[in-house]
Amino acid sequence: VQLQASGGGSVQAGGSLRLSCAASGRTFSTYNMGWFRQAPGKEREFVAQISRSGDSTDYANSVKGRFTISRDNDKNTVYLQMNSLKPGDTAVYYCAATYRLLSTIPGRYDYWGQGTQVTVSS
Repeated sequence: VQLQASGGGSVQAGGSLRLSCAASGRTFSTYNMGWFRQAPGKEREFVAQISRSGDSTDYANSVKGRFTISRDNDKNTVYLQMNSLKPGDTAVYYCAATYRLLSTIPGRYDYWGQGTQVTVSS
């Protein structure tokens, strides 16, 4: 499967962004999907994940209550709605797909998008 992330940009603290990740190739609904982020000089970290059907989601504590992951299997797209953004959310955001069980570990994901930059200023 090929993944194409979009929707990043620059916003002020407290603002919102919606990231999208469009998938092509194998049947999208067979994959569990995740969002990860990587800030300069830091390791890639888990942000959110969603099950194949969309009925199960999980979030990093740092974004819980502010970010919402969702998916539309008819459109082969997964979304990350980000509200109340903070400067600490600044990073390149990546979407990823796995046909394994849901996981917060980047190495458990099989396919990755190219990343989209999110910059939050104070």
